Amino acid sequence: MTLKTVLMGAVASMAFAPMVVADAHEGERGRDGQVNIIYWQAPSIMNPYLSGGTKELEAASLVLEPLARYNQDGTMIPWLAADVPTVANGGVNAELTQVTWTLKEGLLWSDGTPVTSADVKFSWEYCTAEGGGCAQSEKYNDVTSVETPDALTVVVNFGVSKPFPYGPFVGAQSPIIQAAQFAECLGPKAPECTDANFAPIGTGPFVVDEFRPNDVITLSANDNYREEGKPAFASVNFKGGGDATASGRSVLETGEFDYAWNLQLAPDVLAGMQAAGKGQIVSGFGTLVERIMVNMTDPSADLGEGRATAAHPHPFLTDIAVRKAMSMAIDRELLVEIGYGDAGRPTCNVLPAPAIYASTANDACLTQDIAGAKAVLEAAGWTDSNGDGSRDKDGVELSILYQTSSNAVRQDFQALIKEWWAEIGVETELRNIDASVFFGSDPGSPDTFQKFFADVEMYANNFDGTDPESYMANWESTQAPRPETQWQGNNMPRYSSDAYDALVAEMATTGDINERARLAKAMNDMLMQEYIIIPLVDRGRVSAHANTLGGVVLNTWDSELWNSADWYRTE
Repeated sequence: MTLKTVLMGAVASMAFAPMVVADAHEGERGRDGQVNIIYWQAPSIMNPYLSGGTKELEAASLVLEPLARYNQDGTMIPWLAADVPTVANGGVNAELTQVTWTLKEGLLWSDGTPVTSADVKFSWEYCTAEGGGCAQSEKYNDVTSVETPDALTVVVNFGVSKPFPYGPFVGAQSPIIQAAQFAECLGPKAPECTDANFAPIGTGPFVVDEFRPNDVITLSANDNYREEGKPAFASVNFKGGGDATASGRSVLETGEFDYAWNLQLAPDVLAGMQAAGKGQIVSGFGTLVERIMVNMTDPSADLGEGRATAAHPHPFLTDIAVRKAMSMAIDRELLVEIGYGDAGRPTCNVLPAPAIYASTANDACLTQDIAGAKAVLEAAGWTDSNGDGSRDKDGVELSILYQTSSNAVRQDFQALIKEWWAEIGVETELRNIDASVFFGSDPGSPDTFQKFFADVEMYANNFDGTDPESYMANWESTQAPRPETQWQGNNMPRYSSDAYDALVAEMATTGDINERARLAKAMNDMLMQEYIIIPLVDRGRVSAHANTLGGVVLNTWDSELWNSADWYRTE
């Protein structure tokens, strides 16, 4: 591929939009009193670099902001930056190895001190510090240095030609943190900085007043927010915990709360709630996939500190026949019907969108095949030699621990999948963990989805924006959580493949959009056809807001709270 071809690829052709916000009605900052938000998965930290949980990313987005982010259409828009750098405007060099960002003038941290390029550079240093664990490290892949020629200019240098240079500092997953506040929190010290991690100084519309992990966050309007008259709300009561049913009722039936996130409820339950007339449901499809992650390592507690690490391969899930049979046994159409209705659709991919990246090579999974799954296991030598109902081979029983977060839909899924797996001779023990703990950030907890002290686990996640480069890099070998990274990292299955890693590296330097799509599909297909991930449902985002809350614009490509500065009371 010639340089000219690359320049006509992702960077040169990408369209960027000016920031468009909802009508927030002019007036004094804080004029509309308090807004009440409920997330039934309670945040455990306000530092997105120390947690990959969506609940933490969303809560932190009220306070911390990136240089650019994505709007409701998936279009990149400038945020703390004056504009989005491109080849056309001179912000990206011809070799695609350097991107120059310019901060807006006059930006202040909530403590009144100036935001400078040094803070941006520090954010990179923080996430890549030696001996630390950063949940968003893939955003900084290929960055070799960050220069700060003046207080407003940030120059990011890459070690390779980078047609899509928008991993660092873009989207809710990669915000800017204040260098002064986190200066003593680098590397192994990062989790110890409780005050900073619970109450980061930010540039967003709100400031943390009190943070109670896995419970309540109280925030107030940022007096140094850059836009006059915003936010309209003087304070935020951010309640965490409970369950999706109670969250939905609190907005749609009782009117106690103004916004409820992630209403993972059966469609008939949602319809009944909305009939009460207190609020409205907002929904939209993005890249959120409910999936089963397969542990390629042995989670046995007998292994001590080596459990769930690459030093100890899984005793039977390393057999592709077992993983394949488990996938074949699942009826995804039925899961959608009972769990999501029109807000879900069966999928055989972990990368379902945008359409150009969606593979059709794995569609056989859409048809349940119990008989075929049994045949696969038989051919691989897995038989029920002792007649106890579960298959075995060489003294190893197909007996798994299947964990997920506590949620009615997820427990329904677990029950059905357990039955299907029993039909093919796989014994299953079910475990559900409070979502605030399961998606928590405590490196000492044995119950987090990063630790993965189980054989399989089920959850959903998604990525910022519409380009999947950083997302597919989640399953690089280096992304496996382990003690050395304080159990941070996004490669939960501990998948290790030189071929996969090579595809990640190739996509990082490929500019042509069709070639990028080919590579993304190839990575998706490798994960699917090796059954490292068993996808179930392409889920729509479903949330709800009170009829009296204006300015809400659902965004499936960034934080749902992305435009909270524009929210206001309608009556």
